[in-house]
Amino acid sequence: MIVQSLFRKIFFRKIIKMTTIDAVKDPNATFIDIRESYELEIDGKIDRAINIPLTEVPERIEEIKQMQKPIVVFCRGGNRAATAFNFMIENGVDELYCVGGMEELVSILES
Repeated sequence: MIVQSLFRKIFFRKIIKMTTIDAVKDPNATFIDIRESYELEIDGKIDRAINIPLTEVPERIEEIKQMQKPIVVFCRGGNRAATAFNFMIENGVDELYCVGGMEELVSILES
């Protein structure tokens, strides 16, 4: 009985869990751009995105926790977004998704 209950919880959690694509396409999603501000001028920006460079994430973690969910993080190539994502998860941010880099984000938004 306990094993069956545990299996049911795990199984249904995976089914109903939002995917990163769903999060990106959610009109209520908050996008956090982890790039440095000078990169926005060079590579362009996503209009809906809030720029919080990776170095500012620790000092702004409480602000991030209060943001509208789901929260989607991205950067130029994906490495800084992954670092920020892991830090945010470890510090209690929920409904958080890492799309990787700008190209992946734009590809999903345009699909």
